[in-house]
Amino acid sequence: MGPVPRTLELFYDVLSPYSWLGFEVLCRYRNIWNINLQLRPSFIGGIMKDSGNKAPALIPRKGQYMANDIKLLRQHVQVPIQFPKDFFFVVLEKGSLSAMRFLTAVNLEHPEMLENVSRELWMRIWSRAAEKAGMSAEQAQGLLEKSSTSKVKNQLRETTEAACRYGAFGLPITVAHVDGQTHMIFGSDRMELLAYLLGEKWMGPVPPAVNARL
Repeated sequence: MGPVPRTLELFYDVLSPYSWLGFEVLCRYRNIWNINLQLRPSFIGGIMKDSGNKAPALIPRKGQYMANDIKLLRQHVQVPIQFPKDFFFVVLEKGSLSAMRFLTAVNLEHPEMLENVSRELWMRIWSRAAEKAGMSAEQAQGLLEKSSTSKVKNQLRETTEAACRYGAFGLPITVAHVDGQTHMIFGSDRMELLAYLLGEKWMGPVPPAVNARL
């Protein structure tokens, strides 16, 4: 019997493009590293408010840097990520609360679908997300109805509060539980450090086994 897998908790919000990058990289390494990856849908708005932080896209110079950064990372990480034309409407007005409540409902009712539904939401096929992820129209409607229940709202609040207790000031954060210690790592560009903590080998954002399939 081999060593017990280390638990990694990925706290993420579909409003965060860097969350998508971290999500895809960790999903790629899930079967390469000895890890138990736990996906934790969270609400970035609550984390920003709790920490007193601001979204980088709302600060002009950071926003410009972020736009250029995403273009480079799209190629480097091989994730089809791009700024939506209505990005500021999405950030300032629409937000992600409804989406994250929906993902929380998915996680509670159909956890096996969480990865695929999260990915489809990031790809911004909003109206087709549940269908493309393999969910029936009836299941999707049922989850939409449950998204407004106290159970789902409380679960999302608890997950977001857990991220705050770990010290989150934005998303994504990856919480690694290693040898009785807890390490909180912010962002999608600290995977080499994460590999070091886990005692695993970092082979870039697209490891050879994945690259062969792309």
